[in-house]
Amino acid sequence: MPATPQRGRTVRRLTIGAAVLAAAGLTAAALPAGADTGHTARTGRTVDVQLLSFNDFHGNLEPPQGSSGTVEEAQPDGSKKTVPAGGAEYLAQSLRAARKGHPYSVTAAAGDLVGASPLLSGLFHDEPTIEAMNRLGLDVTSVGNHEFDEGRAELTRLQKGGCHPKDGCYEHGKKFRGARFPYLTANVTDEKTGKPLLEPYTVWQHKGVKIGFIGVTLEGTPDIVNADGIKGLKFHDEVETINKYAKVLNKQGVKSIVALIHEGGLPASTSYNYHCDSPGPGDGISGPITDIAKHVTSKVDALVTGHTHQAYSCTIPDPSGRPRTVTSAASYGKLYTDTTLTYDRRTRDIVRTSVKAPGAVNHVVDRTQPKAADMTSLIARWNKLAAPVASRPVGHISADIGGRGAAAPESPLGDVISDAQLEATKADGKGGAQLALMNPGGVRSDLAFTASGSEGDGVVTYGEAFTVQPFTNMMNVVDLTGAQLLTALQQQVSGPNEASPKILQVSRGLTYTLDMTKKGADRIVKDSVKLDGTALDPAKTYRVAMNEFLAGGGDGFPAFKDGKNKYVGPSDLDAFTAYLTAHSSAADPLTPPKADRITVVK
Repeated sequence: MPATPQRGRTVRRLTIGAAVLAAAGLTAAALPAGADTGHTARTGRTVDVQLLSFNDFHGNLEPPQGSSGTVEEAQPDGSKKTVPAGGAEYLAQSLRAARKGHPYSVTAAAGDLVGASPLLSGLFHDEPTIEAMNRLGLDVTSVGNHEFDEGRAELTRLQKGGCHPKDGCYEHGKKFRGARFPYLTANVTDEKTGKPLLEPYTVWQHKGVKIGFIGVTLEGTPDIVNADGIKGLKFHDEVETINKYAKVLNKQGVKSIVALIHEGGLPASTSYNYHCDSPGPGDGISGPITDIAKHVTSKVDALVTGHTHQAYSCTIPDPSGRPRTVTSAASYGKLYTDTTLTYDRRTRDIVRTSVKAPGAVNHVVDRTQPKAADMTSLIARWNKLAAPVASRPVGHISADIGGRGAAAPESPLGDVISDAQLEATKADGKGGAQLALMNPGGVRSDLAFTASGSEGDGVVTYGEAFTVQPFTNMMNVVDLTGAQLLTALQQQVSGPNEASPKILQVSRGLTYTLDMTKKGADRIVKDSVKLDGTALDPAKTYRVAMNEFLAGGGDGFPAFKDGKNKYVGPSDLDAFTAYLTAHSSAADPLTPPKADRITVVK
């Protein structure tokens, strides 16, 4: 299923030609990665294809608030600068400017375009984001775990179009047409048929140039999404799947291949312009993508990744030892990656580039440039529809309350959310909860003091609260013994979470020490766990509140699946907004908590 090629792009830059190579006793494949003689190719044997990519947009049509809307830039003197970035108006403008002078240009993404979205997109089941992606010229994307937030049927609708089965069409006389780009689900198959849910790969073609794209999400998707959304689906190993379809593409004569992988890594620096090939190729990055990159077949020429919301442009050698770019453009449309793929028309393969110029470079989607007028119009149109809901005030704050952007394992906003969940479920007849736990990944933003619209500084609108808690998970209260609760706390730093801990946000009254100098489950100091000052009793039963995602064992917490006597309460969003309303006013705004319930030893 070929993606639609980009049109109307101008002069192309050609690399050294076959005649010049022959005179030097070389072939195009023998050139060092990223080599360029500065001569225009007279024979036209090779041509540079521009690959523009991004990932983890999460429906952020408007510029994200707080720390979620900034990137960190390393300065020549060693200092770091914070740069505001992101938003569809600026992303579209950046991509269009980047394409100028590049007649061969393809735009790709690595999943999570939608899901966990701010209200402007989430209220309308992410139709506004799909419309925006169509307009900004996206050619292809892999599926991500968040594309399954509303289930397989909804993902299929986003691809193929049609009005929402419950909410219908949002604009009179307009029917949602779906994505004009393919969502690739190579490693997601139907349990009954064994076939991929959507297309496994696509081939982008333009003036004789063919580049294949294979799209996969992380194999561990079932561990981080609600089980109901993926019933009847199987998620397969990323490497095995990519290698399988690379062979299929080769048999079709497609030798140039890019893998779009919704799995990522962790660079040693949070600066977007950090060079992660120092001292050697790939030395500055860790995490799941490093092992994947080392084992994906050398038939694949570049890896565009995501999921971790990090920024990097690295070279990790493929199984044959040749350099291969592995990139990620942070999240929320704050960056885009510009990668040069030098295509050899005779071999139909890519002459490998490197992360050194002209290879793969991350660029900031800065907010000083002009806005894309069509995106401004799109946002205004959907904002008008959302306004009656989005602009309603639900609370007041005295200062920024850090959530997604907090540096410590326990965040002030995480404390507020867990306190809200406890308050919503603690009464007899409403669950009888004694404590509440919140998964950190469910805290999607900060609460910013500065007004996002006309509501005034310090006012929290429903739209802003929705951005923080967009999943509308139902609250569950279950019985857990002290021993089971301790096991759950240990699972924050052991098993699948050992390499990248997921520290639960805890409600008021629950305290313990997290000793990061130790390993695995030992990082939880057992005798430090207390509830309201009393040591946790392994034999005693406690009523524990959490969202339904955690209660189902999500995020690597299988201990929660053993909970008994489940009570289903309000949604997490309703609990959050009710708490903000009850505990704040214009005269007495909510103050950021100290976030001192978990003592961290480093």
